[in-house]
Amino acid sequence: MNTVAAVGAAGPAGARADAVDETALPIARRRHPWRWLVSAIALVLAAQFVHGLVTNPGWDWPTFVEYFTADAVLKALRVTVELTLYGTFFGFLLGIWLAIGRLSHNPVLQVLSWTYIWAFRSIPLIVQLLFWFNLAYLYRTFSLGVPFGPGFVSFDVNGVISGFGAAVIGLALHQAAYAAEIIRAGIISVDPGQVEAAKSLGLPWRRQFFTIVAPQAMRGIVPNAMNEVISLFKGTSIVSVMAIAELFYQVQVIFGRNGRVVPLLMVATVWYIVLTTILTVAQFYIERYFAKGSERELPPTPLQRLRGKITEIIGERR
Repeated sequence: MNTVAAVGAAGPAGARADAVDETALPIARRRHPWRWLVSAIALVLAAQFVHGLVTNPGWDWPTFVEYFTADAVLKALRVTVELTLYGTFFGFLLGIWLAIGRLSHNPVLQVLSWTYIWAFRSIPLIVQLLFWFNLAYLYRTFSLGVPFGPGFVSFDVNGVISGFGAAVIGLALHQAAYAAEIIRAGIISVDPGQVEAAKSLGLPWRRQFFTIVAPQAMRGIVPNAMNEVISLFKGTSIVSVMAIAELFYQVQVIFGRNGRVVPLLMVATVWYIVLTTILTVAQFYIERYFAKGSERELPPTPLQRLRGKITEIIGERR
């Protein structure tokens, strides 16, 4: 009996030991030869590109360094940033009202908002800029007074709207058409049940919009809005046709004098990349902020990811 009992007791224990041993066996990793081959080819091509940047004398990096922080370039960069800020601010300010008009139950506002968006999305930006730049050809003076009646105050168009002002007006009106659709899309993406629940709680419409609709709509608005801001930032180069000393125009002036086309174009390119990167980082943190109500854990920041990777590497070495 004791022997049988001992065997019976040893049976399950032995089975558990075998199970443990089976799980402890090393698992053969799946090999990916094509993945490594493609990665090696990509690295070789990238190395060739970097080698060409460093060794090709045509890039003329000394000239690039000389003009990258030149006073004329930095002043032109400031003009580019100002055009972007003004165009974004006034464009989205007008776009909010256009989106409200599209979403309203007033048929007049709906038609006017739709017509504005249709018109300004149909006309190329360069045409709009040249139109506003030559506005004095159509209207020499502006007057304030009774509609279709006498005017009380008159202004000379050339004295009121400068080249920079015409550029801001053109960029803002063009941006407003796209901003309106971005904002409208974000608002209609919110589940109607959210608004119905807010109404059932007796919340006033201001609290319904600013505490329930707007935070949820911003998750859809921010990525598209930042795309438009970045496009506007790069699109400010179009105002060079109006002889405004923004970044691209100033670079053209410089290489028109010294003939160093490629390094001066690289100056503009690198500055565009730097400021676009700043906008991209800002977009990440804005999206992360508005993700608080929809995700249990916020996505880690790049710094947090770097710290986690370093901690993981140190832990593996130990």
